[in-house]
Amino acid sequence: MAEAADEVVRLASDLIRIDTSNRGGGDCIERPAAEYVAERLGEAGLEPELVESAPGRANVVVRLPGADPARPGLLVHGHLDVVPAEPADWSVPPFSGEVVDGWLWGRGAVDMKGMVAMMVALARAYAREGRRPPRDVVLAFTADEEDSAEAGSDWLVRHRPELFEGCTEGISESGGYTFHAGDGVRIYPVGAGERGTAWLELTAEGRAGHGSRRNDDNAVGALAAAVARIHDHRWPVRLTPTVRAALAGLGAAVGVDLDPDSPDFDVDDALERLGRASALVESTVRNSANPTMLSAGYKVNVIPGAATGRIDGRVLPGGEEEFESTLDRLTGDRVRWEYLHREVPLEASPDSTTFAAIRSALEAEDPGAHVVPVCLAGGTDAKQFSRLGITGYGFAPLRLPEGFDYSAVFHGVDERVPVDGLTFGLRALDRFLAAC
Repeated sequence: MAEAADEVVRLASDLIRIDTSNRGGGDCIERPAAEYVAERLGEAGLEPELVESAPGRANVVVRLPGADPARPGLLVHGHLDVVPAEPADWSVPPFSGEVVDGWLWGRGAVDMKGMVAMMVALARAYAREGRRPPRDVVLAFTADEEDSAEAGSDWLVRHRPELFEGCTEGISESGGYTFHAGDGVRIYPVGAGERGTAWLELTAEGRAGHGSRRNDDNAVGALAAAVARIHDHRWPVRLTPTVRAALAGLGAAVGVDLDPDSPDFDVDDALERLGRASALVESTVRNSANPTMLSAGYKVNVIPGAATGRIDGRVLPGGEEEFESTLDRLTGDRVRWEYLHREVPLEASPDSTTFAAIRSALEAEDPGAHVVPVCLAGGTDAKQFSRLGITGYGFAPLRLPEGFDYSAVFHGVDERVPVDGLTFGLRALDRFLAAC
């Protein structure tokens, strides 16, 4: 493991230097990063398969045979693409992969080339040392997670499902990192559910005309009114089993007595009492729909005949029907809406042996840690893999210092990770794989 600890930072740094910015709509090339991963795995004697879904859109999958091949397999997946970065906004160039004062800088350090580096380093260590995990472990390095996953996990699930044969559970990003709740309380949220993805396009049509003349059939006005209603809508509280467990677990961690099963439970009061820890659950107690894009017209004195807008909707398990009926009401008769991209919400039991192994690994590496199941506000490739019957957990372990704003660098400026946080994650992931 000492060699793996030395390797993990170098691997992460090398991966960051490979610009795999995903601008959406197919504008991304992951193949250089996929080739790098495949080469590092091949050097260790493993036999990875590089799978290209389209020119330049590459994935890598490798299976580590387990000591008991009769047991169900475990999937560990991480994506190779990253969101774009504007170099002028950064303190350190975003694709430099520099290590400065104990921190590794660059786009993907957190999301999620750091975790990818841990996966590669551990696979190489297992191969060097002749170790076998208790059960088969499939490592998947995917394309296109930062857009629709069409070229990545979605393509793999549809065209190469045999690569994941026998896998019943999986782990990936968005969990297992340190959240400092104050007064020395360290919480490690672990994903045990995800809200569903509901990206929408709204369209209003009207009568085109001169901008100086009265027009009661103005598409821009109709769209703007619908978007304003969506923005102003207060979605009702819907507590899923995972969110109830999260509220109870967070309350116990910070010393606040909460009973989400009580008939008079007030979630907004509970969030206020949780203090900083409320950030881990506040976006998952309701459905949501946020306007993100508007498009209309081509000249200031011309009323266009159509206007469009886009909405980022997120839906809790069991909330799909309510979401759709609410959108019908809010858009009204003048605006129609349709799904641009849709993925299912997920639930995973915090009472499983897999979750117990995650908890044990984190508590062993950070005694006194509070491991709490949470529902993710957004989504991961776990949605696609769920179609193969694989239950997903968010576990990409990372030790973070107090005062570091993890949420701000996730898709934000100056993304970076402490070097000792990566080595912590490597040890925790190794403990988990050895016990799972």
